[in-house]
Amino acid sequence: MDKRSGILAAGNWIIDHVKVIDRWPEQDGIACIIEQSEGNGGFPYNILKDLAKLEPALPLAAAGLLGDDANGRHIIRDCQKDGIDTSRFQFSVDTPTSYTDVMTVRESGRRTFFHQRGSNALLSSEHIDLETSSAKIFAMGYFGLLDSLDALDENGKNGHVAIFEQASNLGMITCADLTSVHCDFPPIVNPSLPHIDILMLNEWEATQLTGMESGSNDLISISHIELQAREILTRGVRRAVAIHFSTGVVVVSASGKCHLQGALNVPSDCIRGAAGAGDAFCAGFLYGIHEDWSLPECSRLGVCTAGASLGAATCSDTVRPWDACLELGERWGYKVVCEE
Repeated sequence: MDKRSGILAAGNWIIDHVKVIDRWPEQDGIACIIEQSEGNGGFPYNILKDLAKLEPALPLAAAGLLGDDANGRHIIRDCQKDGIDTSRFQFSVDTPTSYTDVMTVRESGRRTFFHQRGSNALLSSEHIDLETSSAKIFAMGYFGLLDSLDALDENGKNGHVAIFEQASNLGMITCADLTSVHCDFPPIVNPSLPHIDILMLNEWEATQLTGMESGSNDLISISHIELQAREILTRGVRRAVAIHFSTGVVVVSASGKCHLQGALNVPSDCIRGAAGAGDAFCAGFLYGIHEDWSLPECSRLGVCTAGASLGAATCSDTVRPWDACLELGERWGYKVVCEE
């Protein structure tokens, strides 16, 4: 095979029904919907849409299981519009395409998700064609929200293991992402870690995976985050662990080096929503990996891409080319992250 290039992403394909509300109501209360829209959701959908904006010339491909319905056809058209290869999609005739109702509070940008698992729950290794792909990077998420892949066999392994192992054996750089769903992360995630080059997650997910706190009294501790990343590396991740949080990201490499990058200091009047910020960070970080940048350079583009995504209630609408994202860092600067 010729030199590998591009990114293949698989996992949760979701239509987001985004509703901006005036406040978050108490139980039995009411909130007013100020505006609503539809957008992309789920790890592969979000990062591929973001990557298409970061670098339109980058070869991108999608894999997953959709429902044979209007939402599934919308995803196909939307990806094709951005030049994303959709030939690896498969379809379920009995289960709908997954969707999420995203409730975003106007003033804070905070969001809450109501999720229909749909066809994603049936995704298995048989639905993902890796053999014919020439991609340099294979990325999949989310652990904990893909029922069939999450299910453990009698040997304590699951479908994630088979997919990441195959991608790795084919010579791809492998990347995985978690999501903030309540589940028993260690048995679902740990078996795959020796086949994963880069793991990205937030501080809550890191706590659930490691059993180690990310701070105390609701305050983030950089030293605690670093210890979480180092613990995850001992479980087999081969290249780097990136733990992102609202004010920055800690990246620890397999060589032991730790890098701290503050988040983009986005003006409050430029923030419309944070629904896609975590995946936007992943997209920026992975673009840097694809281009063989250093981990600090990858981290900087990651936080700039995440910051750019905050300009809309949807996940990817305000992401821009990678150099324009970095220009936002020069314009707005970065948050100062210090030990609590």
